[in-house]
Amino acid sequence: MIPRYARPEMTAIWSPETKFRIWYEIEAHACDAQAELGVIPKDSAEAVWAAKDAEFDIARIDEIEAVTKHDVIAFLTHLAEIIGSEQARFVHQGMTSSDVLDTTLNVQLVRAADLLITDVERVMEALKRRAHEHKDTVRIGRSHGIHAEPTTLGLTFARFYAEMDRNRNRLEKARWEIATGAISGAVGTFANIDPAVEEHVCKQMGLRPEPISTQVIPRDRHAMFFATLGVIASSIENIAIEIRHMQRTEVLEAEEFFSPGQKGSSAMPHKRNPVLTENLTGLARLVRMAVIPAMENVALWHERDISHSSVERGIAPDATITLDFALNRLAGVIDKLVVYPETMLANMNKFRGLVMSQRVLLALTQAGVSREDAYRLVQRNAMKVWEQGKDFKEELLADPEVTAALSPAEIEEKFDLGYHTKHVDTIFRRVFEDTAG
Repeated sequence: MIPRYARPEMTAIWSPETKFRIWYEIEAHACDAQAELGVIPKDSAEAVWAAKDAEFDIARIDEIEAVTKHDVIAFLTHLAEIIGSEQARFVHQGMTSSDVLDTTLNVQLVRAADLLITDVERVMEALKRRAHEHKDTVRIGRSHGIHAEPTTLGLTFARFYAEMDRNRNRLEKARWEIATGAISGAVGTFANIDPAVEEHVCKQMGLRPEPISTQVIPRDRHAMFFATLGVIASSIENIAIEIRHMQRTEVLEAEEFFSPGQKGSSAMPHKRNPVLTENLTGLARLVRMAVIPAMENVALWHERDISHSSVERGIAPDATITLDFALNRLAGVIDKLVVYPETMLANMNKFRGLVMSQRVLLALTQAGVSREDAYRLVQRNAMKVWEQGKDFKEELLADPEVTAALSPAEIEEKFDLGYHTKHVDTIFRRVFEDTAG
């Protein structure tokens, strides 16, 4: 991923330095286990650990790989240059390259998941704060982009909080799913290496032994992991789209913070564009790009092929780095979002009480009017608001069929905003207390 959309903490997980360090640790822990089993001399295992402070020469490894055309062999050759060929002959005993590569990938994905879980929690904290801040800030709810009934901005934030809470749970499960390692040999039979070696290495690397591997860890695990990242990306887009709508000039219920000195357009000095949330919409597409290739990686030939390898070299760093950046950007947008409650109220009243139509409909049915007739009466008066700019309540009060069923006081009562917000506390309790933890 390009530096523009990358944060150093996540980028470091995918650096060559980190990768080779994990490779080294896997090989060193395997040597410890082999020495404990009596397969290799203990001093050979100690010699491997003597290189723990060594700086691996990435250029040298690349130079060797240019000849060998094999990355793991290139690394092992370089390690031998550091610890000496006599001791290095016991490194990688009974192991195959995928034992190192797959276990390393899962270590990196687990570390990435830990960062992403923290990122999601940061977004949740921002949403929770803004939800309570605007719990009673009334705005119009919309369906099909059209005014529906009153809600509150706090409920909007609470809805997104609950969605991100589900994403945190999904990500925790995805982390568990991917936290396995395999040191099982050429086709996973442990023919040339004791299963105890795998158990030891996995414990040291913070993983569980893969119950059954071939020459690779099953890729359905990775498919689930990247699918989860795709769902989280879609949630980011869901929030971004709502903010982009609120910032439209004709709506302007909220907008991204516009910092001093910021410019919105090279041509039009008046512009204040929702550039951050538009960017988030685009970044969500990039993360979702990883999902289908990850799904297609599940079907490998027999005990293994490497059709998945080139895919994962791209999607693993790109998807995690991009999602990490996007989540942190989203948290910042929510934290600094500028809200205009007066505009929300003005937008809701733009059609002069029309959003109370369902209350009148229900009141008419409760008063003995058939639902078909009640709908006809309410719609008849509602269309005057749409087409002629009339006041909905005044039209109802002037309609003899309506007033035959409802008194003026009863009609007046149906326009009380508090009716629509009376259960906000109940919803907040469900979101922020009943699901806590």
